Amino acid sequence: MKNLSIMIKPASGGCNLRCRYCFYADITEHREVVSYGKMSEETLETLVKKALEESEESCTFVFQGGEPTLAGLDFFRSLAVFQQQYRKKGQTVHNAIQTNGTLLTREWVEFLAKHHFLMGISVDGNRKVHDDLRPDSQGKGTFQRVFQTVEMLKKAGVDYNILTVVTRQSARHIQQIYGQYRKYGWNYMQFIPCLDEYDAERGSSFYSLKPEQYVRFLKDLFDVWYQDIRSGNYVYIRYFENLVGILMGVEPESCGLLGGCHAQLVVEADGSAYPCDFYVTDSYRMGNIRESGLAELLSYDTAKRFEQESYPPHPDCISCRYGYLCRGGCRRDRDYRGTIGRNYYCESLLEFFVYAEPRLREAAAIYRSGVLGRKV
Repeated sequence: MKNLSIMIKPASGGCNLRCRYCFYADITEHREVVSYGKMSEETLETLVKKALEESEESCTFVFQGGEPTLAGLDFFRSLAVFQQQYRKKGQTVHNAIQTNGTLLTREWVEFLAKHHFLMGISVDGNRKVHDDLRPDSQGKGTFQRVFQTVEMLKKAGVDYNILTVVTRQSARHIQQIYGQYRKYGWNYMQFIPCLDEYDAERGSSFYSLKPEQYVRFLKDLFDVWYQDIRSGNYVYIRYFENLVGILMGVEPESCGLLGGCHAQLVVEADGSAYPCDFYVTDSYRMGNIRESGLAELLSYDTAKRFEQESYPPHPDCISCRYGYLCRGGCRRDRDYRGTIGRNYYCESLLEFFVYAEPRLREAAAIYRSGVLGRKV
């Protein structure tokens, strides 16, 4: 494989927070083994060795959870040693961690800066929304701790972006939240619609993001983002960036915009591999990295079945004038308890594209001009 990317769960689903909407806690409850504990150094070394052997030009290691920093700083120090040991001449290695940001100390930050980690920090909007939805195990809010962590990362020169799970609580305040992020200098953002529990009816939870709320969110966020772009202020929002890229003829990097599922490598703490972060379940276990090569795992029937289940596109997508932009969306938004159908947010996306497409094309023209110092 020329370029390889692996998502790793070094602490399985373990977490020091009790977020109200955690999709991974929901997933683990549907498995025979709820938690695989902490990844051993032996499994880590096997994973790094195989990954660097099987990738040619570059390899990216992305750590998520649960909360991946629960694996401990020594675990990541071992990672750096193994990467140095098995890295081939001319091969590029990238590391990233998606974290709730509450456990990082100055010692952690020094390590992250030294080894050029990209950090994704979970923040759910303003203080009230964040504290209500992302309390710790004692029920206390965590916004201030996370904010202080981001400040440490900034001072140390660690690259970071902000990931916000969009709930009905944050959706209604998105312009205020965007303004707050900009004020803090948080100019790289990702917004992901929250997921209801897999067996629950969509829209039935107190945090659920219903279609009418999602389209309002998209429009409101797009308006303030577009104004910044027009004013010459580059702000990265992953979804809009991918849409602009499509209009410029660039293949999107976001898997929900690829038109169908491609099996990935998501590795749990025991070495078990799965095709998608949203489907780390027993029925989609592809095998174990301690027993199989990485390319071999992706060639197994489980991986092929996962991909085939996402095709063909829904008939409405084939005839939709905006199908080239939407591409059906994420499988989890098309999954109705095992039956793959039309995207839950289909009408929301259609209304948004009608609203935003002309200005998305203008944004693409601005990108092409290079005036932002950024081209997709």
